[in-house]
Amino acid sequence: MKLSEIKRILPTLENVEFQLENGAIVPEHFHVTEVGLITKKFIDCGGVTRNEKVVNFQLWNANDLEHRLKPGKLLNIIELSENKLGIEDAEIEVEYQAETIGKYDLDFNGKHFILKNKQTACLAEDACGIPPVESTEKPKIQLVSIGNTCTPGSGCC
Repeated sequence: MKLSEIKRILPTLENVEFQLENGAIVPEHFHVTEVGLITKKFIDCGGVTRNEKVVNFQLWNANDLEHRLKPGKLLNIIELSENKLGIEDAEIEVEYQAETIGKYDLDFNGKHFILKNKQTACLAEDACGIPPVESTEKPKIQLVSIGNTCTPGSGCC
């Protein structure tokens, strides 16, 4: 989800609610402790220099059980970050701590913002000699192609 999308969604909500992809709900007393721009410049395993920018939200659960972040307040935080930090319309990455700090992509299901699990990937598979991933689906066989040997009264069904 891009920053422009969350800015479009927030005014339509009564509450800001986050949910992990596994269905667990982020406690409603969370705080957004940071909104920032993360720039990553790196070389992939194929030797290609890459630049990546994401807007980063950090969620934190405090002992402040009465805290509730309202959509307007989060929108104000986002707009302040855009103005003070020069944040562009980029993909959002959310940091949230479970067992350790996890980084998540963001989606919206109509009620909750969904923290989607991120996966690592090789960006230069062709340069690494990694064969394409084959489908893990089982081949579908049409039973008619095997032969129709089961007839009524034959005892096979």
